[in-house]
Amino acid sequence: MIKILPIRLQAEPGRVVIRPFQIAPEPRSQHPTELARAHRIVSAVLAMDMRTCQAELALVTRDFEQRHWQTRRVFLERFEQVKAQLHVDGHLREERKELIGAYFCHEYSYASAALMNPSIVPHPDQSGLVEGAMRVVLSLRAVGEGHISSIAFREGILDHRGGFELMSRPPFSVAAGEKIRATEANGHVTTITRFEEASLSGTVIFPFTEQQRNGLEDLRLVRMQGEDEGLYCGTYTAYSGFNIASEMMMTRDFRTFELHPIMGTAARNKGMALFPRKVDGAYAMIGRQDGESLFYLRSDDLLTWGEGERLLTALYPWELVQIGNCGAPIEIDEGWLLLTHGVGAMRKYSIGAVLLDKADPSKVLARTVRPIVSPSDEDREGYVPNVVYTCGALAHGRQLFMPYGVADSSVAFGFLGLDELLGAMSPVASRNRPAAP
Repeated sequence: MIKILPIRLQAEPGRVVIRPFQIAPEPRSQHPTELARAHRIVSAVLAMDMRTCQAELALVTRDFEQRHWQTRRVFLERFEQVKAQLHVDGHLREERKELIGAYFCHEYSYASAALMNPSIVPHPDQSGLVEGAMRVVLSLRAVGEGHISSIAFREGILDHRGGFELMSRPPFSVAAGEKIRATEANGHVTTITRFEEASLSGTVIFPFTEQQRNGLEDLRLVRMQGEDEGLYCGTYTAYSGFNIASEMMMTRDFRTFELHPIMGTAARNKGMALFPRKVDGAYAMIGRQDGESLFYLRSDDLLTWGEGERLLTALYPWELVQIGNCGAPIEIDEGWLLLTHGVGAMRKYSIGAVLLDKADPSKVLARTVRPIVSPSDEDREGYVPNVVYTCGALAHGRQLFMPYGVADSSVAFGFLGLDELLGAMSPVASRNRPAAP
């Protein structure tokens, strides 16, 4: 059913960024022993004569300047981050500041282990395209050292003939920087910005808060419509290393991003997917509240979500272990198309679909009896074998364009005809039971 394109995105150990190196586990509450080590390092740099300081900085610059964007500027910014905590005099020569900053940085290969679980939305800039083409933004879950997940982006163009081309990206990747962290009624809201000179395809968003410290996982992007026109929202899982929580990214231009905690009982679960507009006067979400079934949730605001009502349970052999959503519901003429994932024997992940009523999405109209995409022999091996998974697809005319992760290692791309997909679905007479033939 799916036409697979020859494009494949793979893990990239050579794609690196400069990250803060924490002498202690957490910069805002350093252990006394580690804090003493940080002071020792700073004291040693301050004790260097200027010639030695310049020589050491030149060595660092020679090793890393060709691998990163504005390396010495990054070192200066890192110095500014640590000087107050370590009580360093800010009236130092630039070279000494840069060298101190370099000791508190490290090179991080953010996609060395895996690149997976993409979602896709129309790009905010649709200028200069031929009729029938669409510029898109692709989000990716990049996994690096320590199994820490970050969010990466790629831009591309869908053409009117059913083709797809990835746009070029810069030679350097740059980590987006934290601008402000504020406490609001719904918890800590982190605002981060893409550097002015950095392209979106070269930007990486790393964890910033304690809840996120081990990863930002599985962003499900959606472009909002109606009264929220122009707003892009994306639910993701924030992983602390011990606990998970659902959070939401918001942006209008993919240059400034806000990371909001989601409040309410639903926030304790993974895999929440937002409808692109209000339904019957309320925001709507698909979630998995019991770890194995899909639920329909409603809310008066974007950031507070309760339990909702059960929508769909596992029914067919390929999904008996559990089911979940594969991204935001997609509005088409026939209703809401929801991609799902099912887990079967030997923890094999496959992708299916259901059709929900447009006026009342709590009504399931039809569902696929068999998967539309399933791991094949050539795509079975990887970081996590026997998995195909997506965090979102896009309707382009009467075609469904779906990027999807393969074996939690790489990303493939495919087109499905909407008419063919709907024709493969079985009508549903009740909440889960297929109609009799």
